[in-house]
Amino acid sequence: MTSPSPADAPSAGRLVARTTAIADPGPLLELLPDDQPMVWLRRGEGIVAWGIAAECHTSGPDRFTEASDWWRDVAESAIVRDEVGIPGSGLICVGSFGFADDPGESVLIVPQVVVGRRNGDAWVTVIGDELSPVVPSLTLQESPDAPIDIVYSDGGISGMAWEEVVWEAVLRINAGELEKVVLARDLVATAAAPIDVRWPLRRLGSRYEMCWTFHVDGLFGATPELLVRRERGLVTSRVLAGTIRRTGHDARDLALAATLARSSKDLEEHEYAVRSVAEALAPHCSSMNVPEAPFVLHLPNVMHLATDVAGVAHDSDGASVLDLAAALHPSAAVGGTPTKVATEMISEIEGMDRGRYAAPVGWMDASGDGEFGIALRSAEISGNRVRLFAGCGIVADSDPESELAEAQAKFVPVRDSLAAD
Repeated sequence: MTSPSPADAPSAGRLVARTTAIADPGPLLELLPDDQPMVWLRRGEGIVAWGIAAECHTSGPDRFTEASDWWRDVAESAIVRDEVGIPGSGLICVGSFGFADDPGESVLIVPQVVVGRRNGDAWVTVIGDELSPVVPSLTLQESPDAPIDIVYSDGGISGMAWEEVVWEAVLRINAGELEKVVLARDLVATAAAPIDVRWPLRRLGSRYEMCWTFHVDGLFGATPELLVRRERGLVTSRVLAGTIRRTGHDARDLALAATLARSSKDLEEHEYAVRSVAEALAPHCSSMNVPEAPFVLHLPNVMHLATDVAGVAHDSDGASVLDLAAALHPSAAVGGTPTKVATEMISEIEGMDRGRYAAPVGWMDASGDGEFGIALRSAEISGNRVRLFAGCGIVADSDPESELAEAQAKFVPVRDSLAAD
């Protein structure tokens, strides 16, 4: 475990943030320079950011608490001039957290420049240690170069070996050790030259508009799952568990959606995930709404069983969106049930370090409102190497071959985003 170092704190003990309303700047992803870009977008709305005004690195079992404490200190001492006053304006940070307690390497970043759009309003925020920060000129950037000569290889283990891991999990579930475990595998893409992350981000943003496209410190993707949103007292969470691959034929896909909605295996998996989210949020909410049955969420490559859980935050609770994300992580959708047994099994048999895959990623403002998703359909990028991740929920009647096919389908969004047009 590491605590935030003095170098992580603002040099003068406070930051100055100034938000100004602007005319619509056009496609937000096309504004990004290659200087430490950060992204949180859905359907063209959200924020893009770049530069680092301050940052905090944490790890270990206390990574969420340390990051939350650091942010409260920064926010309480900051000078904020916000002419817009809507979610995402003013002083914000973006963050990405490690899945496991060990090593659990995590980061919160306060950007230097943030450009946002929501419901027709657009703004720019400049953050630094100057009393009169200068609003930058915003220009659309040229399209980044496509990755060159990508070669794919297995990550931690091969597909065949992963099927054996799934089978071991099924045996242990049927022996009564646990009810569900989520197992993941990785795939490595290697290019002939360093990859500009803006290339896959643009493609994910346009092809998966219903998902949250994100990038924080080398972790990028397009997640369909909103772990938690906190906005002016309302708390919401979208739970996904239960998946079927699309065929591209509308009539056939509708029939598959109906099959998914009746599947006892998928409904069981989904029930575990919804229950874990509702139980984690209940202590922080005065009232909650948990739908009795899921709906089918249609994405370009797959369909999911989905449930939107909502609640009203306790006035006296004081939990920020990051605190709520910490309470929810890991949900049954990415860990399993019971959580402790499932996460121990993941560490024992999965065969890889998840890093920040399947953990909270998102943003937060000075009041503690914001959004954190689960880093799914995601990858870690470093130079010319990209490590892709995919996971599947394993229950008593899971079939290893079918689970491997599901994992392959979940690689598709990032894999396609790396391809040249």
